[in-house]
Amino acid sequence: MKILVAYKRVVDYNVRIQVKPDGSGVVTEGVKLSANPFDEIALEEALRLRERGLASEVVVATIAPADAAAHLRNGLAMGANRAIHVVADRSLEPLAAARVLLELVRREQPGIVLLGKQAIDDDCNQTGQMLAALWGRPQATFASKVEVEGGWARVTREVDAGLEVLEVELPCVITTDLRLNEPRFIKLPEIMKAKTKPLQTLALADLGLELGPELKVLHYEPPSKRQKGIMVKDAAELVAALRARGLL
Repeated sequence: MKILVAYKRVVDYNVRIQVKPDGSGVVTEGVKLSANPFDEIALEEALRLRERGLASEVVVATIAPADAAAHLRNGLAMGANRAIHVVADRSLEPLAAARVLLELVRREQPGIVLLGKQAIDDDCNQTGQMLAALWGRPQATFASKVEVEGGWARVTREVDAGLEVLEVELPCVITTDLRLNEPRFIKLPEIMKAKTKPLQTLALADLGLELGPELKVLHYEPPSKRQKGIMVKDAAELVAALRARGLL
C-alpha cells in the first residue's frame, strides 16, 4: 500500500506574525518557514505504518512556490520515499488545494491520504474533508489513533464528547490531531540521504488545472490590543466599571 501525505509549508509557529503596513497580507520575507505541525504528525504516522509493514511507500506532496524544495527535502529526511512539488506562485484556497491533491491521488493511487487536520496559517480545517468528497471515499478526521488491518482503517478520533471510533474502508482520507504521535528527530545521515531521493516537480498546467481565486481578501489587520486591566474593590465597583464601558 502507498500512503500520500500532504505536507504544507507555513510560517514557523514560533514566529510572531506581523501584518504589512498597507494591510495587503502578512510579512513572510525573512521569516522562518517550517512544515505545518499537523502535517509533520501525518508524515510521522505514515512512516510508522510503513515500519509496521502496513505500507510499502510514503510519498510527500506540497503545493508551494518554486523555492520549497528544501521543505520537501526535510520530509524526505524524516523518511519519506519520494516527494512531489506542485509549483504554485500563491497560496491556494482549501477547495483548490483539494482539487490538486485529487489529481495527485489519481496519478499515485494511494491506499491512504494523510493530512494534518488544519494548517496553522489559515486554520481552515477543510482540505481533507473536501478531498474526500471530491474523491468519493470515506474520511476520518481528528485522528488520535490509527490502526490498519486488511482493507480497513480503525480510527479513534477526538470529538467534543470524548473519543469516537470509526472503521473506514480503504482507500480513505485521514486527518491527524495533535495527540496522534510525536514526530521524530531528523538525524544528519538522513539529511544527507534525502539529497538523492526522488523529487518530482509539476506545474498546475501539468495536472490540467487552472485555479483562480474564488475568494478575494480585501484587507488584513492585527487583532486589537488588549486594554490595560484595573483592580476593583468589590462586585459593586466591578458592575459600575462595566456599565461605564457600555458592557452592561
